[in-house]
Amino acid sequence: MIPVKTTEEQRDTYTRAIVEKWHSATTDQRRRGGQWYGTAHELALSISDGHTEKGAGVLAALSANKSWSENCRLARKAFLEGRASGHVRDALNKANRIMGGTAPSEVLPMHLKTGFFYLCIADPEHPDAVVIDRHAHDIAVGEIYGQRDRGLGAITRYNLLADCYRAAAREIGAVPSKVQAVTWVAHIERKGGGAMEPQSLHTLAS
Repeated sequence: MIPVKTTEEQRDTYTRAIVEKWHSATTDQRRRGGQWYGTAHELALSISDGHTEKGAGVLAALSANKSWSENCRLARKAFLEGRASGHVRDALNKANRIMGGTAPSEVLPMHLKTGFFYLCIADPEHPDAVVIDRHAHDIAVGEIYGQRDRGLGAITRYNLLADCYRAAAREIGAVPSKVQAVTWVAHIERKGGGAMEPQSLHTLAS
């Protein structure tokens, strides 16, 4: 795991790696990555009958260890049936509380990935929110960790990398969530050697 206490030089190295990944993205990768949270926002609006924050909250609550396509299926099903199913108890309880009217910010861990995922979907132009998943981590540190523990459950480590994405976003001139999404696409497609399907863009399976 990377240290939670780093020098300014190390932070600059992480930030530079993010910026370089952004510049390595093709025009098409930037287009698709740049549109991703906006498309997710439209989905949240659609499945929740116009209650975007509720839709975004349920999507976030049901996102852990699910592909984006499965995440969407479970969220749609939850709103259609009036109750979430098909996930672990903690995720289902969170989703059901949100559908019952509790604000997502009172239910989700707003200091970590799930909370930030909600913010990015609810407001794709949010000036600070950024999701640090396993791929965002590997982009910043310049190393593929595979199945090794990245320690992203530690708030200090999460915030360190989130701050590096924010610094990269300021340099690039885009919101942090867009930088994360575009670099995610460039990272995955360079590694895999092929274009990703739009529904596969975001998998919170770290």
